[in-house]
Amino acid sequence: MKPSLQLKLSQHLALTPQLQQSIRLLQLSTLELNQELEQILAENPLLERLDDPLPGALAIAPNGGLDAGTAAHGSDAASHDGQAGGDEAPATGENDWADERWTAGADDGDWGSATGTRTRSDDGNDERDWPQLDSGTVTLREHLISQLAAMRLSQRDKALVTLLIEELNEDGLLETGLDELAAALPEELGIEPEELSAALKVVQSFDPAGVAARDLRECLLLQLDSDDFSDRPARLVRTAREIVDGHLDELAARDFLRIKRALHCDDDTLRAAQALIRQLNPRPGASFAGEAPAYVVPDVIVRESGSGWTVSLNPAVMPRLRINEMYADVLRRNRGSHTELSGQLQEARWLVKNVQQRFDTIQRVAQAIVDRQRAFLAHGEVAMRPLVLREIADTLGLHESTISRVTTQKYMLTPLGTFELKYFFGSHVATDSGGAASSTAIRALIRQLVSAEDSAKPLSDGRIAEILGEQGFVVARRTVAKYREALRIPPVSQRRSL
Repeated sequence: MKPSLQLKLSQHLALTPQLQQSIRLLQLSTLELNQELEQILAENPLLERLDDPLPGALAIAPNGGLDAGTAAHGSDAASHDGQAGGDEAPATGENDWADERWTAGADDGDWGSATGTRTRSDDGNDERDWPQLDSGTVTLREHLISQLAAMRLSQRDKALVTLLIEELNEDGLLETGLDELAAALPEELGIEPEELSAALKVVQSFDPAGVAARDLRECLLLQLDSDDFSDRPARLVRTAREIVDGHLDELAARDFLRIKRALHCDDDTLRAAQALIRQLNPRPGASFAGEAPAYVVPDVIVRESGSGWTVSLNPAVMPRLRINEMYADVLRRNRGSHTELSGQLQEARWLVKNVQQRFDTIQRVAQAIVDRQRAFLAHGEVAMRPLVLREIADTLGLHESTISRVTTQKYMLTPLGTFELKYFFGSHVATDSGGAASSTAIRALIRQLVSAEDSAKPLSDGRIAEILGEQGFVVARRTVAKYREALRIPPVSQRRSL
């Protein structure tokens, strides 16, 4: 066999750096996108952001000096100056390759009002809008230490009490046993188990009631013995203590008949004791956790207009990017001498374009979803129709993987609340008429049936399946159980009450 040369033509798909960046930006959430942009802005001097998170800060003008307008009027003035400068013609003509007016995610609108930011002006007005600082939160440890400081104890006892306070978890419970703590202490200290027990009694006497308990039973008993329930009838508190002390498992299983037989009480007394136990807090230290609540900022906003439901982008999450004027002027005056800056200019232009394309794609996908879920927006969850990724992908001419990236960690603000875009997709359930209903609608019906049931005779999963069948939905009992667990609805035995 002789060696030979052959010419062969073939086609293959190559992911360019620009396409890779576009895909990566598309799958990022709003928070992750801002983090990505901050990193790129720190590395690329040719890119700058108009929506400065530090309003009122001094900015550098294109000539290298201080931008007095920005210093006086904050980020709003800076953005208006940038828009006004956009009307000026470039010095080198309209086909200049270093056009500095690349701006992503914004029209020439009032962006200052969108962010709700008011800045100080030098007009002599004393009414200023100073930033509101978060008030310091007191931790559980600080709260307990402050109570310990008011007690007259020896230094040794205070050290042991402080040791137990340090061992409490976020819920205010003591997970480590006293024997384990005593074994971990140095032998030369001579700590006796009785000393740790006495120190534990001191901590358990602190506010909040139930702190430093070693299990749920002890936590509830400490609260019932506190002064918080001193005004309640003694018989009622005694019955509640007996239930917590010896029949907590039966109470959780709603086995009221066994509890009544053991305590020899009637339905009214047991019902009142159960209501009293429900007022107790199994996590007494949770209120001191001090964790800031997590807020979701929607990417798109749905409004009803004369032509129907329309989707608009949320301007508060859209970054405003442009090419830095000072570096663009340098490149215009010195063409070909700054190859590194030229490459960074191209990367900046790609980023601005990809960010704009990201928001355009999100808006298109959100509008396609809204067009198919008009009934949900008008009537709620029970009117949700089945929807899959392929249906949106075929409508927009995109791939299913693209739709999956767009709908992940992207949120939509509707008159019914804020939902993730993936919420509007769901499997279908067959109906007697041959059609299909969304699983979201079935879950909403199950929630309605459970909320309207008789608490003395709650509906079983089989009975719920029969009721749905009478309404035309073919749902198996196992499917009802799966949807009920997804809704965090307890089983029928735990929903039964007196």
